[in-house]
Amino acid sequence: MTQLPFSLAKGYRQFRINNFAMNPRLYGQLAEGGQKPEVMIVACCDSRVPPEVIFNAEPGELFVVRNVANLVPPYETGGTYHGVSAALEFAMLGLKVPHVIVMGHSGCGGVGAYLEENYVEDAAGQFIRNWMGLLGESRAEVLERLAGHSRTEIRTALEQTAVRASLANLRTFPCVQALEAKGRVSLHGAYFDIASGGLSLLDPGSGNFEIV
Repeated sequence: MTQLPFSLAKGYRQFRINNFAMNPRLYGQLAEGGQKPEVMIVACCDSRVPPEVIFNAEPGELFVVRNVANLVPPYETGGTYHGVSAALEFAMLGLKVPHVIVMGHSGCGGVGAYLEENYVEDAAGQFIRNWMGLLGESRAEVLERLAGHSRTEIRTALEQTAVRASLANLRTFPCVQALEAKGRVSLHGAYFDIASGGLSLLDPGSGNFEIV
């Protein structure tokens, strides 16, 4: 029989005792009634920034999509596999969530690799390179605007610009356009600093991130 890594097996036992056993009614309701999250979050798959932990959310409260660098591609129907687009469509049309948050974070490995053009020369590196190419224009703009600044400042700027770019791409989806125009969905940008635990929100007016 396949065994879980020890840490996961221990964590699961603690979950059964401390989470599930303390609130079986919640899990029963979720099983019977399905999910009705109020918020969809597009976050990075970095193990240090779990949205459920950062927002202290209960099961069923957040509909989370995680990928390298928390990116949303623009609307297009070519190709075959559209994981983020499919999740977005389900959130908009199936779950009817009223809020979508794109959350970036400090020290993003995908952004750092793309900024330095530092990729492993294998199949995985090719996948990352193609995916991060969504930030091609943003990278060029940030490097030009912040020429002479430290690499840390440039990296932070590109991490935050990635959030803005993903929000712009969200608005290329017809379902998002229609729902936002009707006031039935609101889009938000957020940025989490790992070292300080600080959360900043994107101000639509100024275009700057303001600490919560």
